Amino acid sequence: MALIRCDFHSEALGMGTSMTVLLPDPAGSGIGLDGSAPVGDPPVLYLLHGLSDDDTVWTRRTSVERYVAPLGLAVVMPQAGRSFYTDEEHGKRYWTFLSAELPELCRSFFRLSDRREDTFVAGLSMGGYGAVKWALREPGRFAAAASLSGALDFARRRDHPTSPVDPAVWRPVFGDRHVPGSDDDTMALLERAGDDLPALYVACGTEDFLFDDNTQFVDTARRSGVSLTVDFSPGAHDWAYWDAKIRDVLAWLPLRTPSGA
Repeated sequence: MALIRCDFHSEALGMGTSMTVLLPDPAGSGIGLDGSAPVGDPPVLYLLHGLSDDDTVWTRRTSVERYVAPLGLAVVMPQAGRSFYTDEEHGKRYWTFLSAELPELCRSFFRLSDRREDTFVAGLSMGGYGAVKWALREPGRFAAAASLSGALDFARRRDHPTSPVDPAVWRPVFGDRHVPGSDDDTMALLERAGDDLPALYVACGTEDFLFDDNTQFVDTARRSGVSLTVDFSPGAHDWAYWDAKIRDVLAWLPLRTPSGA
């Protein structure tokens, strides 16, 4: 794999920002590592970070580079601050950056497929929320979307009786905006979802403080007739869990073979 730290200017954000990118290596394998590159432009996974992290965290705390090497898959990991991948009320336009600007910039910088069947999104915690929101708001863009320990009932967590959202997190992003029922509410997006959704994967550890959010999301999906793959198993809100589960996500993705077949 080629590992690239890309610093660039974002028009949507009005400032410089960064992303970490993994690209398939056509040279093949190194010692102890199987490598592969597809024929033509590679498929791409947008992999989103959590609230306390940045674009480098997946490569620092998991072995994602090693896991994707044999798959011929590019991975784009953007920087999104503490934005919940939203156009902030008092801040930057991170939804616009993610959904409109980033894919175009990536295809201008790198050789990446723009086909729906080659495009995927996943994330953890805040990034799980971002991944599901992006997939539900723009279902025609993705073949599959996955959430690991996602904040999937975030709109109601603002006033959750046992684990409310810190006002210091909520106010810069949403201000006094009414989120329930809006396009930032994943539950409402599920209830309004059409038939042509990407494949959805939801994983959360049973000891995770966001486990109730995930069970509520799954229940809402099933009531709305939305099919999804569910993985609820022992685990906490930590990197041991996410390092294991990203491997499951990669195995689940409907990837074409590296040979292009």
